[in-house]
Amino acid sequence: MYEYKVETYKVKDAEEAMNKLAKDGWRVITVSPNMAMGYGVVVTFEREKQ
Repeated sequence: MYEYKVETYKVKDAEEAMNKLAKDGWRVITVSPNMAMGYGVVVTFEREKQ
């Protein structure tokens, strides 16, 4: 079983946030532009349930 998390970040902050979550076992499965913000991205993560 997997669990999922969807987060929204400013583009300049996304890399640091993704790396921080990767240390907790999360992996990125999609990155999409956030058209509502105009300068952000929506990132979907998954990891195996622990």
